[in-house]
Amino acid sequence: MSKDYIEVRGAEEHNLKDLDVKIPREEFNVVTGLSGSGKSSLAFETVYAEGQRRYIESLSAYARNFLGQMDKPQVENVEGLSPAISIDQKNAANNPRSTVGTVTELHDYLRLLYARVGTPHCPQCGREVGEQSAQNMVRRVLDLPEGTKAKIAAPVVRDQKGAFADLFDDLVSDGYSRVEVDGEEFDLTLDRPDLDKNYDHTIDVIVDRVKVSEEARSRINDSVETALEEAEGVMKLIVPNAPEDANLGSESRSTGDLAGDGDDRLVVEFSEELACTSCGIDFREIETRSFSFNSPHGACPECEGIGETKEIDEDLVVEDPSKQLKHVFEPWSYQRTYYRRQLDSVAEHFGVELTTPFEDLSEEVRQGFLYGTDEDVLFKWNTKNGIRRKEEPFEGVIPNLERRYVETDSDRARGHIEDYMAVTECPACDGTRLRPESRSVYVDGTSISEVNRMSIGDALEHFENLEANLTDRQNRIAEEILKEIRARLGFMEEVGLQYLTLDREASTLSGGESQRIRLATQIGSGLVGVLYVLDEPSIGLHQRDNDRLLNTLCELRDLGNTLIVVEHDEETMRRADNVIDIGPGPGRRGGEVVVQGDVEDVMAHEESITGDYLAGRKEIPVPEERRESDAHLTVRGARQHNLKDLDVEIPVGKFTAITGVSGSGKSTLMHDILYKGLAREMNDNTSVDPGEHDAIEGMENIEKVRLIDQSPIGRTPRSNPATYTGVFDYVRKSFAETKLAKQRGYEKGRFSFNVKGGRCEECGGQGTVKIEMNFLSDVYVPCEECDGARYNDETLDVTYRGATIADVLDMSVEEAHDFFEHDSRIRRRLKLLKDVGLDYMKLGQPSTTLSGGEAQRIKLAEELGKKDTGETLYLLDEPTTGLHHEDERKLVSVLQRLTDKGNTIAVIEHELDLVKNADHVIDLGPEGGEKGGEIVATGTPEEIARADDSYTGQYLRDKLPHVELDGPRADRPAPAAMDD
Repeated sequence: MSKDYIEVRGAEEHNLKDLDVKIPREEFNVVTGLSGSGKSSLAFETVYAEGQRRYIESLSAYARNFLGQMDKPQVENVEGLSPAISIDQKNAANNPRSTVGTVTELHDYLRLLYARVGTPHCPQCGREVGEQSAQNMVRRVLDLPEGTKAKIAAPVVRDQKGAFADLFDDLVSDGYSRVEVDGEEFDLTLDRPDLDKNYDHTIDVIVDRVKVSEEARSRINDSVETALEEAEGVMKLIVPNAPEDANLGSESRSTGDLAGDGDDRLVVEFSEELACTSCGIDFREIETRSFSFNSPHGACPECEGIGETKEIDEDLVVEDPSKQLKHVFEPWSYQRTYYRRQLDSVAEHFGVELTTPFEDLSEEVRQGFLYGTDEDVLFKWNTKNGIRRKEEPFEGVIPNLERRYVETDSDRARGHIEDYMAVTECPACDGTRLRPESRSVYVDGTSISEVNRMSIGDALEHFENLEANLTDRQNRIAEEILKEIRARLGFMEEVGLQYLTLDREASTLSGGESQRIRLATQIGSGLVGVLYVLDEPSIGLHQRDNDRLLNTLCELRDLGNTLIVVEHDEETMRRADNVIDIGPGPGRRGGEVVVQGDVEDVMAHEESITGDYLAGRKEIPVPEERRESDAHLTVRGARQHNLKDLDVEIPVGKFTAITGVSGSGKSTLMHDILYKGLAREMNDNTSVDPGEHDAIEGMENIEKVRLIDQSPIGRTPRSNPATYTGVFDYVRKSFAETKLAKQRGYEKGRFSFNVKGGRCEECGGQGTVKIEMNFLSDVYVPCEECDGARYNDETLDVTYRGATIADVLDMSVEEAHDFFEHDSRIRRRLKLLKDVGLDYMKLGQPSTTLSGGEAQRIKLAEELGKKDTGETLYLLDEPTTGLHHEDERKLVSVLQRLTDKGNTIAVIEHELDLVKNADHVIDLGPEGGEKGGEIVATGTPEEIARADDSYTGQYLRDKLPHVELDGPRADRPAPAAMDD
């Protein structure tokens, strides 16, 4: 009998204090607590890690050699484990070939659908093409009404120049007497056509003239086979007077008054090969790989399936049109003799001065310099023997760069030219990534490229009613495929991803979107008895979509799976079966179970900070008044991605929150337009390419712009919070000023673990040494030379107030803040880290182990430590990521403090406790994707709460009890109803 619990005993991973806990199986469990209290240490580093380790250990030694090993976590025992799957917030893929469709496996089913029931068409003329057997062609002829007169012909010449006298002789000798030449019938034994050899001609040999009937089947069959043999697999059926009910499908046809026939003449071509008989284009056999942009059989040959190409950008070549002609072309230095003589000659040819500003030249002359001339230009070179003259067309600056980029073998030269290239949509495939033949296969009149460009919501609607438009045969083939496609689209819509397009690059997804995509994939797998461990799946989700996510998690549980979700979201805790509150504090003050039970148990526990916020004993207060501002930073005509020509005003000197449902355009507005536009103009950063917009006005009201996002603060373990914030410089100075250090002549560089001298050379200042164990997992053990301290003995002889430099790196921010109480320089910077909720973090913690939210708050603390002019625009993207309500309260206080100094704050955020503290709210929507990109409402949080058409406002009402409303406080079920 299986255990009812996952029982963890003696967990000591990171800051866990010999923790014992029972986690109910087949239930929805939430692990919560203050940031740094040990939630992830329990869920991921202990329970999940042990589950994965045991699974891998069950495999053979040979398999383990390929899969790798996992170290045993610091835990006495874990019992009742199931196979474990981790769904974290790591990006789905960094490969530019990965899309939403590929990572969800949806594209595999689309490829199968189009390969099995798709109808190929010619990419040039649009006619339907197909391969048919002779027997099938005979059946199609017999489908004509009985008694219909028809000609079976072999098209031996198609649109070719010539008189073809020899061909006519050969046809007569082979026994053929009748031909149609350019639609007119001739009897070769009586009247041979006299053709002009300079014109294109089409010649069809009349193999037989038949009257359609079942009795004539054998004759028709012989004639069809003969025609196919004569025309190498192609046969043409000509019906001079086609009956109205004649129906041969949608092959290429032509009608007209030819050869004395009436307007009802019908011509149909058949082919044994997959080819367009009209355009003469042969097609490969249609397979699933024909629709894969990762295969040469399906990928666009120009961009090789990437969908983008690098092209010379005219705006990069001519960055400043106001410059003189001789200096305007950035890649060409006028100082170089060759280019100077080129420009001299072309300027003389056009009759312009080299000192003329480029923008003052006529459009014709500007194009001549950029793209070359048709007429010859006289080029003159001074040589030792006089002047050498040469007349030839001028190549043009841009064609010159394009040619050199292809021809050069120098990496340096290619790198120089790449500085003037921009990534653009592939002109050959229009960014669809597929070759023309693959894009011309249709199911119900829609190509696979058109489906890939649909949003998930639109694609689901498209496939819902597809069967009605398919034939019975197509429906039998596609039935199971369509069921899988609809299921996967439905799962992604359930987790709030309906706004994503299927061709969206996976590398552009946020951590929360990537996690929800993997969650939807897992739901589609239908596994039972699995342990799922999730890391804050609500991140990046608007409250409206959060309900659907929670329904999805409950669905996973109801299948018979166990869920362990690390989460701070209140609604998630209310829907959970079991809540484990870790604490009571962060870092060394955490690592214990404060309370475990349902949400009511947590709310009733007075020592639980989480319970205090759930029960309302603590809250993040609403500001007593909102700031006023007369100046604005205004974005005009924002139309990047789904933004619909927006004019957006951001008040200067105020705290602004940008809200809206997922995919409504918040990140596009902040990152692509506001930040990149300001960085390009204010910092003169021409390498930044902002999104489409008309202008940004009011830049004179701010001095600089800072983007504080969640990208890592460093990419190696040598980077840590102490080095990033500059605290470590002052710590090393403090040690260098000690008596012993001065006696030995140690400078502050002696106390760096990144340079030789003071560090341990055995481990290179890392503190650990990796030991390769072949079939077993690699083991990282403390360096025997320094015992993990990173420094050599001579450096560790130096102490500051009884602590070595290694001891200081092992201190938490809070411990170090107290330790350096007499050093205001260090204390002030550590206070900033405490203010943003990082008091639990060790000074020497490697940056590679930090979450995105922690990295963002370290950047914020570093910004706070700079000299403040009071005129900075700070842009933050969901800074509450990973924060408990108590830590969020600290963050809000910091942001308010920054704004009080005269700075401008703009924050993308879904967390309502932060939104209600803003002075101004810009709510985008109303939906995501193509249905978003509009301003739903702007104003104070109170004004947003009164806006009935704002989803944000509907949920914000509960946070603003002082707002008087005509309708209900929130357009959603009450928590009690949700619990049911």
